[in-house]
Amino acid sequence: MSELRWHPFLREWVITATHRQERTFFPPDDYCPLCPTRSAEVPTEIPRDDYEIAVFENRFPSLCIPPPEPTIEPSNVADVRASAGICEVVCYSSSHTATLADLSVDQVRRLVRVWKERYLRLSAIPGIEYVYIFENKGKEIGVTLSHPHGQIYAYPFVPRVIQNRLDAEREHSLSTGRRLIDDWIADEIADGRRIVYETPRWICIVPLFARYPYEVHVAPKFGASDMRALDDAALDGLADAVQTVARKYDRLFGFSMPYIMSVFQFHADYSGLVVEFTPPYRTADKLKYLAGSEAGCGVFINDTLPEETAEELRLL
Repeated sequence: MSELRWHPFLREWVITATHRQERTFFPPDDYCPLCPTRSAEVPTEIPRDDYEIAVFENRFPSLCIPPPEPTIEPSNVADVRASAGICEVVCYSSSHTATLADLSVDQVRRLVRVWKERYLRLSAIPGIEYVYIFENKGKEIGVTLSHPHGQIYAYPFVPRVIQNRLDAEREHSLSTGRRLIDDWIADEIADGRRIVYETPRWICIVPLFARYPYEVHVAPKFGASDMRALDDAALDGLADAVQTVARKYDRLFGFSMPYIMSVFQFHADYSGLVVEFTPPYRTADKLKYLAGSEAGCGVFINDTLPEETAEELRLL
């Protein structure tokens, strides 16, 4: 059962998806549903004996087309809608132990092209309002399958956090005639202390306003609002940038760093494409938990200075 329920106080949609309680939870390595099917007696989600990258609809989706009918009627203050949308899984490699950091350069270049293709296709589906590409990596994030993979959610609405970003970008554009992301990048380049990695077309930054100690934003320096604007050279640059960040994370504390990687993009002149990494570790043995201030009020408390954590990552 899955449906959308409106939260009237926060003015956002909540997805109820009770069937997800039954989803696969850390199966043994020799029975991974995201590995290739190498025996007819042990089928997986991918009916081939090998693959480069695989994309398929999630077996336990929060959103689907056609959606089930809601099980409850709307109340006076809280609407209820069918959970129409799409949830896809993107397997990065047939190798069960690979990560974004240790894939070949060519493989990461293939991956970002798959991101672009799926973004364009899903965005064109009637009723889809926002397409979110992301990766949850590591048990600390809540991942239940260790095989290297990301996900794509195609929502029938614009999530509230995204709408807040878009409102800020639109207001900045209307008041200045410039894009917020361009002004932010210009400020960071002028300061220089928080730049982690830079090429002629891409930049990786621990932003002045970082909420997590080792949060990194990857952004183009050429004004792209979404992946429609990325040609082959730009896609190769994106692949290099995101893999460089992932590799720096792994060198930081000497273990494969968990993180959430989010691709934020919207097809509007005032908006800007950015890939954000939010790893949960604040030291090699301490996690950044979302406690009262963060979880209750959405006010993050960063235990570190972005200028210092950026220098750590830059030198790796």
